[in-house]
Amino acid sequence: MRTTADRGRIYRRCGCRDTRHHQLGAHCPHLLTDGHHGTWTFAVDIPAPRHHRTTVRRGGFGSQDAAEVALRKFQEGEAGGFDADPNQTVAAYLNAWLDAKALVLKPTTMARYRDYVRNDLIPAFGILKLDQLAHRHISAFITCQLAAGRGETTLYRCLATLSSALSSALGDAVRQHRLPHNPARPPVLHRPPSPERRIWTAKEAARFLAYCHQADPEMADLFEVVIGTGMRKGEALGLHWDDVHLDQGVFYVRCTLSAIDNNRLVITTPKTRSSRGWVAISPRVATALRHRAQTMPRTRGDPDDPFAGLVFCRPDGRPLGPHQVLDRLRRLSAEAGVPRITVHDLRHLAATITITAGVPLTVVSKTLRHSTLSTTANIYSHLTQQAAREAVDTIDHTLTGAEKASHQTGRAAWLRPPRDHIHRLSELVRRLRSPAPPAFSATADRPRSGRATTLRPPWLRTHERPSSH
Repeated sequence: MRTTADRGRIYRRCGCRDTRHHQLGAHCPHLLTDGHHGTWTFAVDIPAPRHHRTTVRRGGFGSQDAAEVALRKFQEGEAGGFDADPNQTVAAYLNAWLDAKALVLKPTTMARYRDYVRNDLIPAFGILKLDQLAHRHISAFITCQLAAGRGETTLYRCLATLSSALSSALGDAVRQHRLPHNPARPPVLHRPPSPERRIWTAKEAARFLAYCHQADPEMADLFEVVIGTGMRKGEALGLHWDDVHLDQGVFYVRCTLSAIDNNRLVITTPKTRSSRGWVAISPRVATALRHRAQTMPRTRGDPDDPFAGLVFCRPDGRPLGPHQVLDRLRRLSAEAGVPRITVHDLRHLAATITITAGVPLTVVSKTLRHSTLSTTANIYSHLTQQAAREAVDTIDHTLTGAEKASHQTGRAAWLRPPRDHIHRLSELVRRLRSPAPPAFSATADRPRSGRATTLRPPWLRTHERPSSH
């Protein structure tokens, strides 16, 4: 047996048994005579609650060096707060990750992670040791799921959970050098394209609201608020009267109503940090809220009951389930003769109306309370295509107008005289403006007629008028 620092021990043992079928372990006599007999094991004492120590033994290593490397990694993981057990399975790792995330994740997110981890990931990878998990295992899982007819969207969400859950766990493992790389990356399956949505036109929305006010006034108020503000479904259902300020023309989004496993309703925080904020109230939305206040008297919320004081609720004050709102929306849509959509599509309708009307994308992003401007641009890229066409049309009209103006100017330029003629004319003007040359002598240049005259330069004589004689 070899003792190392930090409570570690390395020794060799085997599975031989004595006459009473008891394992000999490290006391087998063949270990002394045969160097290849048995396998190497390490043992380490780790602290436990109430000042006790627990001994962890891991064996099956083919050489002493492999056992020493495993012991060193285990001790490094313990010092860094990670579980570096070489025999730990993926199932144990993921269950420990879920227990740790239960304190920080929202209930709805936790429920989705738990379903994918326990129903998909653990059955597929749970029996593997964490050190053995490789990219080929994930690829084989995706291939089998697709062959079995699993939907790409559902499978991508499962992989997103694997990237979020496993990557966190495997990231710790990579930092501990237990894995050479993260087998969850790069992703095997890329995100499928979003399906095209059928969004109502403004006329269809107006027809639906007009029918809804007659057939179901209570739901009409809810749909007026969702369309008029672009709120999310859970934000509208989680709106409390304490957060509505009609005199100031705003209300505040502080809560959202979510359904866990489609049966248990909870009040949670909004989707993102930027989702928490104020929302302006238009006159149409204010009318819907006042009508709702008359139908359902405003009551102040009870601190012990998170569902007390909801704006949109049942007659008995209990919250409305998201699935109930969806069912009533589809029924009213069929009766009103408009296409079938979801409740979240009403948020897309609000964005469609504002973007089509020419509202800047930055203002739309702030109104919808998206985390980034790129989120708005990616979701509503089909709407920005119209703006892109208008932009390139503007460039085309500008260049065409400039080309026409340049063409007219060029035609006028071709009507000008040649450049050499312009040069001669300039030379002539320059000579006319220059001082007269000195006079010639009288004896040398006296005219034959006997009359004194001033001699002209030869180049100017051609421009004199002929004599009347």
